[in-house]
Amino acid sequence: MAELSADEIGQAPGGAASVGFHVVHMVGSTERLLTYARGESLSEAQRARLSAERNPGRVEAASLVGALRAGIDAALMQLAQTRPGILQEARTVGRAALPTTVLGLLFHAAEHAQRHAGQIITTAKVVRLPASEEGA
Repeated sequence: MAELSADEIGQAPGGAASVGFHVVHMVGSTERLLTYARGESLSEAQRARLSAERNPGRVEAASLVGALRAGIDAALMQLAQTRPGILQEARTVGRAALPTTVLGLLFHAAEHAQRHAGQIITTAKVVRLPASEEGA
């Protein structure tokens, strides 16, 4: 991702989500899921960032990489501090208060981030295709 230009980061090939969206969403969704895992509700700032995720605008790679690293560091810190004895504790998600557990939220955060990491890789490859290969 660090090699992509801001224009490439913002491209939505074939109407697919951009690299920028996937990175911003991965950071934000991980933060939100871990907030629920702590048994907390989303803050107004988190809700505002959620609303802004769909259109991250023009973003430089260094900024995205920094945000991603900070998000991963925060998630790893929370995981390190999570006591195994609370993994089966009940938690709820969102305004609908969907039922889950701490373990369910941690697992979902990991699988969700993995999905978006794959999308980042794939979309980055597509936007970097030479013009001669685009229709191939």
